[in-house]
Amino acid sequence: MKPIKPDHSWNRLIAAARRVPAETVTASPYGFATRIAALAMAAERPGRSLFERFALRAVGVASLLALASVCANISVLTAEADEENIVIGDDPVALLLGPIE
Repeated sequence: MKPIKPDHSWNRLIAAARRVPAETVTASPYGFATRIAALAMAAERPGRSLFERFALRAVGVASLLALASVCANISVLTAEADEENIVIGDDPVALLLGPIE
């Protein structure tokens, strides 16, 4: 390994860096926040994907279909059960399909 010479350029650079007083600037330049906000608002947004384009529409259509199905079946939901149609112990599939012969 080479011996470290005191006149080596790297050692001189380190010594010069140690002599410089440390300055800390905590304030941002005047108008910096305004300029950054203006650049962010002026930036062009990237194109939307196909999924993103139709996602909210699909949620709306699904909600309308769910509401329409509830409205179409509200009479079945609110009707009182007839004792003739529902007998405890009967097979519900057989009740729905009727007698199969």
